[in-house]
Amino acid sequence: MDGERSVPALVVRTTEVDVDAGAALLDLLPADDPVSWVRRGEGLVGWGTAAVLRTQGPERFAAAAHWWQAARARSVVRDEVREPGSGLVCFGSFAFGDDPGDSVLVVPAVVVGRRGDRAWVTTIGRGLEHGEQRLVAADPPEAPRSVTFSDGALDGEQWMAAVAEAVRRISAGDLEKVVLARDLLATAATDVDVRWPLRRLAAGYPMCWTFHVDGMVGATPEMLVRRERGLVTSRVLAGTIRRTGDDTRDAELAGVLARSSKDLEEHEYAVRSVADALEPHCSSMNVPEAPFVLHLPNVMHLATDVAGVAHESDGAAVTSLELAAALHPSAAVGGTPTSAAVALIAEIESMDRGRYAGPVGWMDATGDGEWGIALRSAAVDGSTVRLFAGCGIVADSDPASELAEAQAKFVPVRDALT
Repeated sequence: MDGERSVPALVVRTTEVDVDAGAALLDLLPADDPVSWVRRGEGLVGWGTAAVLRTQGPERFAAAAHWWQAARARSVVRDEVREPGSGLVCFGSFAFGDDPGDSVLVVPAVVVGRRGDRAWVTTIGRGLEHGEQRLVAADPPEAPRSVTFSDGALDGEQWMAAVAEAVRRISAGDLEKVVLARDLLATAATDVDVRWPLRRLAAGYPMCWTFHVDGMVGATPEMLVRRERGLVTSRVLAGTIRRTGDDTRDAELAGVLARSSKDLEEHEYAVRSVADALEPHCSSMNVPEAPFVLHLPNVMHLATDVAGVAHESDGAAVTSLELAAALHPSAAVGGTPTSAAVALIAEIESMDRGRYAGPVGWMDATGDGEWGIALRSAAVDGSTVRLFAGCGIVADSDPASELAEAQAKFVPVRDALT
Protein backbone atom coordinates (compact mmCIF):
# COMPACT_ATOMS: atom_id res chain seq x y z
CA MET A 1 0.00 0.00 0.00
CA ASP A 2 1.90 3.00 -1.24
CA GLY A 3 1.61 5.68 -3.86
CA GLU A 4 -0.62 8.70 -3.95
CA ARG A 5 -3.80 6.73 -4.72
CA SER A 6 -3.75 5.31 -1.18
CA VAL A 7 -3.35 8.71 0.48
CA PRO A 8 -6.60 10.38 1.55
CA ALA A 9 -7.17 14.12 1.42
CA LEU A 10 -7.00 15.12 5.08
CA VAL A 11 -8.38 18.15 6.89
CA VAL A 12 -6.17 19.12 9.83
CA ARG A 13 -6.79 21.62 12.61
CA THR A 14 -4.48 22.42 15.53
CA THR A 15 -5.57 24.67 18.39
CA GLU A 16 -3.84 25.64 21.61
CA VAL A 17 -5.50 24.34 24.75
CA ASP A 18 -5.15 24.62 28.49
CA VAL A 19 -4.16 21.29 29.97
CA ASP A 20 -3.90 20.90 33.73
CA ALA A 21 -0.20 20.82 34.59
CA GLY A 22 -0.87 17.76 36.71
CA ALA A 23 -2.63 15.85 33.93
CA ALA A 24 -0.48 13.22 32.25
CA LEU A 25 -0.61 12.88 28.49
CA LEU A 26 -0.79 9.11 28.80
CA ASP A 27 -3.91 9.40 30.98
CA LEU A 28 -5.78 10.78 27.96
CA LEU A 29 -5.27 7.65 25.87
CA PRO A 30 -8.29 5.41 25.22
CA ALA A 31 -7.86 1.67 24.83
CA ASP A 32 -8.41 1.69 21.07
CA ASP A 33 -5.53 2.63 18.72
CA PRO A 34 -3.33 4.59 21.15
CA VAL A 35 0.03 5.98 20.03
CA SER A 36 2.57 7.76 22.19
CA TRP A 37 5.95 9.45 22.33
CA VAL A 38 6.46 10.92 25.80
CA ARG A 39 9.44 11.91 27.95
CA ARG A 40 9.28 13.68 31.31
CA GLY A 41 5.62 14.51 30.76
CA GLU A 42 6.14 16.17 27.39
CA GLY A 43 5.66 14.88 23.87
CA LEU A 44 2.80 13.59 21.78
CA VAL A 45 -0.02 11.10 22.21
CA GLY A 46 -2.79 10.22 19.81
CA TRP A 47 -5.65 7.88 19.08
CA GLY A 48 -7.89 6.81 16.25
CA THR A 49 -6.71 6.35 12.67
CA ALA A 50 -7.08 8.96 9.94
CA ALA A 51 -4.68 7.17 7.57
CA VAL A 52 -2.17 4.33 7.70
CA LEU A 53 0.59 2.89 5.53
CA ARG A 54 2.00 -0.61 5.90
CA THR A 55 5.12 -1.39 3.94
CA GLN A 56 8.07 -3.78 4.01
CA GLY A 57 11.32 -4.65 2.35
CA PRO A 58 14.50 -2.72 1.57
CA GLU A 59 12.49 0.25 0.21
CA ARG A 60 10.31 0.62 3.32
CA PHE A 61 11.78 4.00 4.30
CA ALA A 62 11.56 5.37 0.75
CA ALA A 63 7.96 4.15 0.43
CA ALA A 64 7.04 5.80 3.73
CA ALA A 65 8.75 9.07 2.76
CA HIS A 66 6.93 9.12 -0.60
CA TRP A 67 3.58 8.39 1.05
CA TRP A 68 4.12 11.12 3.64
CA GLN A 69 5.07 13.64 0.97
CA ALA A 70 1.82 12.84 -0.85
CA ALA A 71 -0.16 13.12 2.40
CA ARG A 72 1.33 16.55 3.07
CA ALA A 73 0.50 17.71 -0.46
CA ARG A 74 -3.13 16.56 -0.23
CA SER A 75 -3.86 17.90 3.26
CA VAL A 76 -5.51 21.16 4.22
CA VAL A 77 -3.91 22.33 7.46
CA ARG A 78 -4.91 25.06 9.88
CA ASP A 79 -2.22 25.20 12.55
CA GLU A 80 -2.55 27.93 15.18
CA VAL A 81 0.39 26.64 17.25
CA ARG A 82 3.28 26.08 14.81
CA GLU A 83 5.49 24.09 17.12
CA PRO A 84 7.40 20.94 16.18
CA GLY A 85 4.74 18.23 16.44
CA SER A 86 1.73 20.45 15.72
CA GLY A 87 -0.26 20.35 12.48
CA LEU A 88 -0.20 17.16 10.42
CA VAL A 89 1.72 14.45 12.31
CA CYS A 90 2.48 10.79 11.72
CA PHE A 91 3.83 8.12 14.06
CA GLY A 92 6.01 5.34 12.70
CA SER A 93 7.59 2.03 13.64
CA PHE A 94 9.98 0.34 11.21
CA ALA A 95 11.28 -3.21 10.92
CA PHE A 96 14.91 -3.80 11.81
CA GLY A 97 15.63 -5.87 8.71
CA ASP A 98 14.74 -5.72 5.05
CA ASP A 99 12.86 -9.02 5.28
CA PRO A 100 10.60 -10.16 6.83
CA GLY A 101 8.50 -7.80 8.92
CA ASP A 102 6.02 -5.00 8.37
CA SER A 103 6.72 -1.33 8.96
CA VAL A 104 3.92 1.10 9.69
CA LEU A 105 3.21 4.83 9.44
CA VAL A 106 0.04 6.01 11.22
CA VAL A 107 -1.76 9.35 11.10
CA PRO A 108 -3.98 9.45 14.22
CA ALA A 109 -7.42 11.06 14.19
CA VAL A 110 -6.51 13.04 17.32
CA VAL A 111 -3.08 14.16 18.53
CA VAL A 112 -2.38 15.96 21.82
CA GLY A 113 0.98 17.62 22.34
CA ARG A 114 2.75 19.28 25.22
CA ARG A 115 5.99 21.24 25.04
CA GLY A 116 7.11 23.43 27.92
CA ASP A 117 4.18 25.61 28.95
CA ARG A 118 2.27 25.06 25.70
CA ALA A 119 -0.25 22.36 24.89
CA TRP A 120 -2.36 21.71 21.82
CA VAL A 121 -4.82 19.34 20.23
CA THR A 122 -4.87 18.39 16.56
CA THR A 123 -7.86 16.78 14.85
CA ILE A 124 -7.33 15.01 11.55
CA GLY A 125 -10.02 13.61 9.28
CA ARG A 126 -11.24 13.17 5.73
CA GLY A 127 -13.64 16.06 5.98
CA LEU A 128 -15.15 18.29 8.61
CA GLU A 129 -16.83 15.49 10.54
CA HIS A 130 -14.21 15.64 13.28
CA GLY A 131 -15.25 18.21 15.83
CA GLU A 132 -13.92 19.74 19.00
CA GLN A 133 -12.16 17.33 21.34
CA ARG A 134 -12.68 17.41 25.08
CA LEU A 135 -9.48 16.43 26.85
CA VAL A 136 -10.56 14.21 29.68
CA ALA A 137 -8.82 11.27 31.27
CA ALA A 138 -9.83 7.93 29.80
CA ASP A 139 -10.89 4.98 31.91
CA PRO A 140 -7.69 3.56 33.46
CA PRO A 141 -6.26 0.31 32.10
CA GLU A 142 -6.35 -2.95 34.01
CA ALA A 143 -3.16 -4.77 34.91
CA PRO A 144 -2.34 -7.91 32.92
CA ARG A 145 -3.47 -11.02 34.80
CA SER A 146 -1.50 -14.17 35.53
CA VAL A 147 1.56 -13.27 33.46
CA THR A 148 4.06 -16.08 32.93
CA PHE A 149 7.45 -15.91 31.22
CA SER A 150 9.31 -18.42 29.08
CA ASP A 151 12.37 -18.50 26.84
CA GLY A 152 12.00 -17.27 23.30
CA ALA A 153 13.96 -18.57 20.31
CA LEU A 154 17.01 -19.52 22.41
CA ASP A 155 17.47 -20.39 26.06
CA GLY A 156 20.35 -18.92 28.04
CA GLU A 157 22.86 -21.66 27.20
CA GLN A 158 22.03 -21.56 23.50
CA TRP A 159 22.33 -17.78 23.42
CA MET A 160 25.71 -17.87 25.17
CA ALA A 161 26.85 -20.33 22.50
CA ALA A 162 25.79 -17.81 19.85
CA VAL A 163 27.80 -15.11 21.66
CA ALA A 164 30.84 -17.40 21.74
CA GLU A 165 30.50 -17.99 18.01
CA ALA A 166 30.29 -14.23 17.42
CA VAL A 167 33.47 -13.70 19.47
CA ARG A 168 35.19 -16.39 17.38
CA ARG A 169 34.19 -14.65 14.14
CA ILE A 170 35.36 -11.28 15.45
CA SER A 171 38.69 -12.74 16.61
CA ALA A 172 39.13 -14.28 13.15
CA GLY A 173 38.82 -10.82 11.60
CA ASP A 174 35.41 -11.32 9.96
CA LEU A 175 34.06 -8.17 11.64
CA GLU A 176 34.74 -5.80 14.55
CA LYS A 177 31.46 -5.80 16.48
CA VAL A 178 28.01 -7.38 16.33
CA VAL A 179 24.90 -6.77 18.42
CA LEU A 180 23.12 -10.00 19.34
CA ALA A 181 19.58 -9.90 20.69
CA ARG A 182 17.41 -12.47 22.41
CA ASP A 183 13.71 -12.63 23.13
CA LEU A 184 11.55 -13.58 26.10
CA LEU A 185 7.88 -14.56 25.84
CA ALA A 186 5.24 -13.35 28.28
CA THR A 187 1.74 -14.82 28.29
CA ALA A 188 -1.20 -13.29 30.16
CA ALA A 189 -4.61 -14.74 30.98
CA THR A 190 -6.34 -12.04 28.90
CA ASP A 191 -5.39 -9.52 26.23
CA VAL A 192 -2.82 -6.99 27.41
CA ASP A 193 -3.91 -3.33 27.43
CA VAL A 194 -0.76 -1.58 26.17
CA ARG A 195 -1.61 1.48 28.26
CA TRP A 196 -0.68 -0.44 31.42
CA PRO A 197 2.99 -1.02 30.53
CA LEU A 198 3.11 2.44 28.94
CA ARG A 199 2.17 4.13 32.20
CA ARG A 200 4.50 1.92 34.24
CA LEU A 201 7.44 2.60 31.91
CA ALA A 202 6.83 6.36 31.87
CA ALA A 203 6.72 6.45 35.68
CA GLY A 204 9.76 4.25 36.16
CA TYR A 205 11.95 5.61 33.35
CA PRO A 206 11.08 9.31 32.95
CA MET A 207 14.41 10.09 31.22
CA CYS A 208 13.59 7.64 28.43
CA TRP A 209 11.20 8.13 25.53
CA THR A 210 8.11 6.05 26.23
CA PHE A 211 6.50 4.93 22.98
CA HIS A 212 3.74 2.84 21.50
CA VAL A 213 2.96 2.39 17.81
CA ASP A 214 0.88 -0.49 16.46
CA GLY A 215 1.69 -2.97 19.23
CA MET A 216 5.35 -2.00 19.65
CA VAL A 217 5.78 -0.61 23.16
CA GLY A 218 8.82 0.41 25.16
CA ALA A 219 10.95 3.05 26.84
CA THR A 220 14.05 3.78 24.80
CA PRO A 221 17.06 5.66 26.17
CA GLU A 222 18.47 6.09 22.68
CA MET A 223 17.51 8.95 20.34
CA LEU A 224 18.45 7.79 16.85
CA VAL A 225 17.87 11.27 15.44
CA ARG A 226 16.00 14.47 16.18
CA ARG A 227 15.56 17.24 13.63
CA GLU A 228 14.24 20.55 14.88
CA ARG A 229 14.35 23.67 12.74
CA GLY A 230 17.52 22.55 11.00
CA LEU A 231 19.42 21.28 14.05
CA VAL A 232 20.15 17.54 13.97
CA THR A 233 21.05 15.56 17.11
CA SER A 234 21.61 11.88 17.82
CA ARG A 235 22.23 10.20 21.18
CA VAL A 236 24.49 7.16 20.96
CA LEU A 237 24.44 4.53 23.71
CA ALA A 238 26.85 1.59 23.72
CA GLY A 239 28.58 0.06 26.73
CA THR A 240 26.47 -0.96 29.72
CA ILE A 241 26.86 -1.89 33.37
CA ARG A 242 24.14 -2.90 35.82
CA ARG A 243 23.29 -0.69 38.82
CA THR A 244 23.23 -2.08 42.35
CA GLY A 245 20.97 0.45 44.06
CA ASP A 246 23.80 1.55 46.36
CA ASP A 247 24.87 5.08 45.39
CA THR A 248 28.48 4.67 46.50
CA ARG A 249 28.91 1.37 44.71
CA ASP A 250 27.16 2.70 41.59
CA ALA A 251 29.54 5.67 41.48
CA GLU A 252 32.44 3.22 41.56
CA LEU A 253 30.85 1.15 38.79
CA ALA A 254 30.34 4.28 36.68
CA GLY A 255 34.08 4.85 36.89
CA VAL A 256 34.72 1.23 35.92
CA LEU A 257 32.44 1.64 32.90
CA ALA A 258 34.12 4.89 31.85
CA ARG A 259 37.53 3.16 31.90
CA SER A 260 36.50 -0.19 30.42
CA SER A 261 38.47 -0.82 27.23
CA LYS A 262 35.84 -3.30 26.01
CA ASP A 263 32.96 -0.84 26.52
CA LEU A 264 34.90 2.14 25.17
CA GLU A 265 35.76 0.14 22.05
CA GLU A 266 32.12 -0.85 21.56
CA HIS A 267 31.06 2.77 22.09
CA GLU A 268 33.61 4.14 19.64
CA TYR A 269 32.26 1.88 16.89
CA ALA A 270 28.72 3.13 17.53
CA VAL A 271 29.67 6.83 17.57
CA ARG A 272 31.73 6.48 14.43
CA SER A 273 28.88 4.82 12.54
CA VAL A 274 26.44 7.60 13.49
CA ALA A 275 28.86 10.42 12.66
CA ASP A 276 29.75 8.84 9.30
CA ALA A 277 26.06 8.40 8.40
CA LEU A 278 25.08 11.97 9.36
CA GLU A 279 28.04 13.76 7.78
CA PRO A 280 26.73 13.72 4.15
CA HIS A 281 23.49 15.35 5.34
CA CYS A 282 24.99 18.05 7.58
CA SER A 283 26.93 21.22 6.83
CA SER A 284 28.72 21.07 10.19
CA MET A 285 29.16 18.42 12.88
CA ASN A 286 30.05 18.28 16.57
CA VAL A 287 31.28 14.90 17.85
CA PRO A 288 32.51 14.94 21.48
CA GLU A 289 35.86 13.25 22.05
CA ALA A 290 34.74 11.26 25.09
CA PRO A 291 31.39 9.82 26.26
CA PHE A 292 29.54 10.59 29.47
CA VAL A 293 27.85 8.04 31.74
CA LEU A 294 24.05 8.06 31.50
CA HIS A 295 22.39 6.84 34.72
CA LEU A 296 19.09 4.99 34.34
CA PRO A 297 17.18 3.30 37.18
CA ASN A 298 18.52 -0.19 36.43
CA VAL A 299 21.64 0.29 34.29
CA MET A 300 24.28 2.84 33.28
CA HIS A 301 25.37 3.46 29.69
CA LEU A 302 28.24 5.20 27.97
CA ALA A 303 26.56 7.99 25.98
CA THR A 304 27.57 10.55 23.36
CA ASP A 305 25.40 13.29 21.84
CA VAL A 306 26.33 13.92 18.19
CA ALA A 307 25.02 17.17 16.65
CA GLY A 308 24.96 18.82 13.24
CA VAL A 309 23.20 21.36 11.01
CA ALA A 310 21.12 19.87 8.20
CA HIS A 311 22.01 20.66 4.59
CA GLU A 312 19.36 22.33 2.48
CA SER A 313 18.74 21.24 -1.11
CA ASP A 314 16.47 23.38 -3.28
CA GLY A 315 15.35 25.19 -0.15
CA ALA A 316 14.31 22.01 1.70
CA ALA A 317 16.32 20.23 4.38
CA VAL A 318 16.47 16.47 4.66
CA THR A 319 13.57 15.18 6.79
CA SER A 320 13.92 13.45 10.13
CA LEU A 321 12.67 10.18 8.59
CA GLU A 322 15.27 10.38 5.82
CA LEU A 323 17.94 10.92 8.46
CA ALA A 324 16.66 7.93 10.44
CA ALA A 325 16.84 5.82 7.29
CA ALA A 326 20.42 6.95 6.68
CA LEU A 327 21.42 6.04 10.24
CA HIS A 328 19.73 2.64 10.42
CA PRO A 329 21.13 0.22 11.40
CA SER A 330 23.81 1.95 13.44
CA ALA A 331 26.61 0.01 15.11
CA ALA A 332 24.65 0.31 18.38
CA VAL A 333 22.03 -2.16 17.10
CA GLY A 334 23.78 -3.91 14.19
CA GLY A 335 27.53 -3.84 14.38
CA THR A 336 30.64 -2.94 12.38
CA PRO A 337 31.00 -3.29 9.44
CA THR A 338 27.24 -3.07 8.98
CA SER A 339 26.84 -5.59 6.16
CA ALA A 340 28.94 -8.27 7.88
CA ALA A 341 27.22 -7.70 11.22
CA VAL A 342 23.69 -7.86 9.79
CA ALA A 343 24.59 -11.05 7.91
CA LEU A 344 25.92 -12.66 11.10
CA ILE A 345 22.80 -11.62 13.02
CA ALA A 346 20.65 -13.36 10.41
CA GLU A 347 22.85 -16.46 10.63
CA ILE A 348 23.16 -17.04 14.39
CA GLU A 349 20.52 -15.00 16.24
CA SER A 350 17.80 -17.59 15.42
CA MET A 351 14.88 -15.16 15.49
CA ASP A 352 13.13 -12.44 13.53
CA ARG A 353 13.58 -9.12 15.32
CA GLY A 354 10.46 -7.65 13.75
CA ARG A 355 10.39 -3.97 14.68
CA TYR A 356 12.72 -4.39 17.66
CA ALA A 357 15.81 -2.13 17.26
CA GLY A 358 14.19 -0.37 14.31
CA PRO A 359 13.37 3.36 14.18
CA VAL A 360 10.26 4.42 16.11
CA GLY A 361 8.92 7.94 16.57
CA TRP A 362 7.07 10.76 14.85
CA MET A 363 7.37 13.40 12.14
CA ASP A 364 5.40 16.52 11.26
CA ALA A 365 4.68 18.13 7.91
CA THR A 366 7.83 20.28 8.03
CA GLY A 367 10.04 17.19 8.33
CA ASP A 368 10.88 17.90 11.97
CA GLY A 369 10.58 14.88 14.21
CA GLU A 370 12.11 12.50 16.70
CA TRP A 371 13.06 8.92 15.95
CA GLY A 372 14.33 6.64 18.66
CA ILE A 373 15.59 3.09 18.47
CA ALA A 374 13.00 0.56 19.66
CA LEU A 375 15.01 -0.73 22.62
CA ARG A 376 13.79 -1.84 26.07
CA SER A 377 10.74 -2.84 24.08
CA ALA A 378 8.20 -5.55 23.36
CA ALA A 379 5.70 -6.54 20.69
CA VAL A 380 2.18 -6.92 22.10
CA ASP A 381 -0.21 -9.26 20.28
CA GLY A 382 -3.34 -9.99 22.25
CA SER A 383 -2.39 -11.93 25.37
CA THR A 384 1.17 -12.61 24.15
CA VAL A 385 4.05 -10.17 24.63
CA ARG A 386 7.48 -10.72 23.09
CA LEU A 387 10.25 -8.87 24.96
CA PHE A 388 13.64 -8.09 23.41
CA ALA A 389 17.13 -7.27 24.68
CA GLY A 390 20.45 -6.97 22.87
CA CYS A 391 24.16 -6.71 23.71
CA GLY A 392 27.16 -5.44 21.78
CA ILE A 393 29.71 -8.20 21.22
CA VAL A 394 33.40 -7.41 20.61
CA ALA A 395 36.59 -9.48 20.69
CA ASP A 396 36.89 -9.74 24.48
CA SER A 397 33.19 -10.21 25.29
CA ASP A 398 32.36 -12.88 27.88
CA PRO A 399 29.19 -14.89 27.09
CA ALA A 400 28.09 -15.15 30.74
CA SER A 401 28.52 -11.41 31.28
CA GLU A 402 26.58 -10.65 28.10
CA LEU A 403 23.74 -12.92 29.23
CA ALA A 404 23.58 -11.04 32.55
CA GLU A 405 23.48 -7.75 30.64
CA ALA A 406 20.63 -9.00 28.45
CA GLN A 407 18.70 -10.11 31.54
CA ALA A 408 19.12 -6.62 33.02
CA LYS A 409 17.77 -5.07 29.84
CA PHE A 410 14.61 -7.19 30.06
CA VAL A 411 13.81 -5.73 33.48
CA PRO A 412 12.02 -2.49 32.45
CA VAL A 413 9.35 -4.15 30.31
CA ARG A 414 9.17 -7.29 32.46
CA ASP A 415 8.46 -5.22 35.56
CA ALA A 416 5.97 -3.07 33.62
CA LEU A 417 3.88 -6.16 32.86
CA THR A 418 3.62 -7.34 36.46
